Amino acid sequence: MSREPNTRLADLFALTGWSKGELARMVNRRGAALGQQQLSTDTSRVRRWIEQGEIPRDPVPRVLAALFTERLGRVVTTEDLGLERHRRSRAGTSDTGMPWKPEQTAAVLTEFTGMDLMLNRRGLMGAGAALAAGSVIADSLHDWITAPVAPGSTGSPRTVIPVAESSLDLYEAGPVGTDEVVALERSVEVFRAWDASRGGGLQRKAVVGQLNEVGGMLTYSHPRDLERRLWIVAANLAVLAGWMSHDVGLEPTAQKYFVIAVHAAREAGDRPRAGEALSRAARQMVHLGRADDALDLMRLAKAGTGEETLPRTRAMLQTIEAWAQASLGRSQATRRVLGEAEELFVADTGEAGPSWMQLFTEAELHGMEALVYRTLADHDPKAAVLAQRHARLALDLRAEQGFERSNVFDHLSLASACWIAGQPDEAQVQAKLALALIRDTSSHRTWDRLREMYRLTQRYKGLPEVADLREQIRLAVPQQRRQIV
Repeated sequence: MSREPNTRLADLFALTGWSKGELARMVNRRGAALGQQQLSTDTSRVRRWIEQGEIPRDPVPRVLAALFTERLGRVVTTEDLGLERHRRSRAGTSDTGMPWKPEQTAAVLTEFTGMDLMLNRRGLMGAGAALAAGSVIADSLHDWITAPVAPGSTGSPRTVIPVAESSLDLYEAGPVGTDEVVALERSVEVFRAWDASRGGGLQRKAVVGQLNEVGGMLTYSHPRDLERRLWIVAANLAVLAGWMSHDVGLEPTAQKYFVIAVHAAREAGDRPRAGEALSRAARQMVHLGRADDALDLMRLAKAGTGEETLPRTRAMLQTIEAWAQASLGRSQATRRVLGEAEELFVADTGEAGPSWMQLFTEAELHGMEALVYRTLADHDPKAAVLAQRHARLALDLRAEQGFERSNVFDHLSLASACWIAGQPDEAQVQAKLALALIRDTSSHRTWDRLREMYRLTQRYKGLPEVADLREQIRLAVPQQRRQIV
């Protein structure tokens, strides 16, 4: 037994508004519902968990995680509560719980997705947990992710670690064969295409459910090659779950999925995939106005990808670093990094790369360049002309590809660049094209970008046609997003 206070549990307990007696009674009731009639939690025991760091026996930690998840409206795991014996920190240390040991990754994945599914089913939205700083993630993972890859052991049986099955209404997955893995790989492609077209809101729950199933499979022993493919599926699904969560504004949940994806990719021995997962976390940081954090993550992503990374992947990583630099107003650095991205993209030999890089086409390169220069134009208005050029190229290349969300982003980048360049007529045309498409997506990020463009119309609101456009935007915004205008 530890005699140190469990500060993680104490902090989350304070947010619930419960008394210690209330929590004890709820644990007993939930335990009884799970068939655990022997639980006899009382106020003094809850006090020992919080003040002395006592860790209760299973299934109490899982019951507590479920109760806190329901109460706070966001995923809370046993790790978040400080109730993982192998991940408890020493006094005075900063413990992020990372990196996880190989045998822990599947358990963390399964627990987190299980809690996320419970929130989905109850109609709860993720609430305000804080994002980890980019430097914290980078410092925690640096030595591990840059070391020579040592894929997780595949020769020893693993024990399934259930996630309060009765309360979550989940069933336990088992070992699988080649046919099942092939079907899982195909499902990733379907989910990825849907996300690229319509946004993450409509399919997020399906992706999380599939990832939960894969996590259960990975707690069993499989032949080495099959297990590696399962870990790649897990990494791909975790990236998608993170991106879809980010797309609908569940930011702490998204970040957790990106970290899970990094671990899964490393389990597979796929360093480029781990780097791309980190780059998604960096894009999230830039979107949230935390460019310094993004640069910390990008340094780790680039350091950890390894020499086997294809030029196209490295080009993609450079565009994200450039976006972070542009957000900080660093014009020279932005232009230099984008120039390197273009050179790397051209240097690509056309060698068949991983499936997750197939969407980084020439159109996507120009779309990212448009976004980067449009961001830089807030600090250096001369960049608006370059933003317009790349946005038009992206739109031309994307014609009839069916990527509605990307087209919305390109139109918004182009409209914003036109407002900045003093071209209100063309800006209105592009803004209306974006509005016509935005209704068909379930992406909160599109509304965030629309808000950025709306801000630029302020200087022209005296023009009757611009005033009318502003009113159209206000009417188009969903009720729950009205604060953006």
